[in-house]
Amino acid sequence: MRIGPRAFDWSLRSCGLHGHVTFRPDEPGLAERLRAETATGEAWRCLRCSAFVVGEPQGSGPAEDAPLVLRGRALRDAFVLRLLAAERFVRGLLLVALSYGVYKFNGSRDALQRVFDEYLPTLKPIADKLGVDLQNTGPVKLIEKALNAQHSTLTLVAFGVLGYGALQLVEGIGLWLMKRWGEYVAVVGTSVFIPLEIYEIVEKVTWLRVFALAVNVFAVIYLLWTKRLFGLRGGHAAFEAERHGESLLEVERAAVAVS
Repeated sequence: MRIGPRAFDWSLRSCGLHGHVTFRPDEPGLAERLRAETATGEAWRCLRCSAFVVGEPQGSGPAEDAPLVLRGRALRDAFVLRLLAAERFVRGLLLVALSYGVYKFNGSRDALQRVFDEYLPTLKPIADKLGVDLQNTGPVKLIEKALNAQHSTLTLVAFGVLGYGALQLVEGIGLWLMKRWGEYVAVVGTSVFIPLEIYEIVEKVTWLRVFALAVNVFAVIYLLWTKRLFGLRGGHAAFEAERHGESLLEVERAAVAVS
């Protein structure tokens, strides 16, 4: 038995989660290829996983009116898009929360300044005994920079972070719904910030920054190549032709034409 990604049946997985999709086309030859007689009655082939399902079809009409069901590679691509969308959702929510934190800090900076002035001298003797230069530690320096920043600067930072978080959420919605506009927004929005991410890694290498850059580069290349964005590999027309060409009805219609 083969076990691994190549043996995984994406179509069968989706039918297991959402149910089969059957359709009776008006074209006699095409309908005959999708229909079968079984011991328990009439059965119709599922447009997604190709399994025969006993019972009346869920829909009928001209083949052109049949639902375009994602199957095979298209389902795998949909799964990848949903993963990218989930990552965008998480990042967007964290950025929105960070923006709110900066805004609240800006409004209560005086109170934080008093706490900082009171507790830092108290902790300094303990830190000296432990051999820690408390004044030059990263968190203390970061707090000092924030406290010394102008009110207008922190306001701009809060709005900037909020805008970036909103962009991530919009990307997530578009990718989750598998809308073409969402794919364009994701590619453009992600590409704009890649140079900044590279600059941050040059300044200081951390596994989180490297991982984030790798995810974003993968997302841009994957969307451009598989979704044929910006006219790549024939553009939107070629993408739609590929989707229709891989549908079960189109495959069987081609078989009827050959026979």
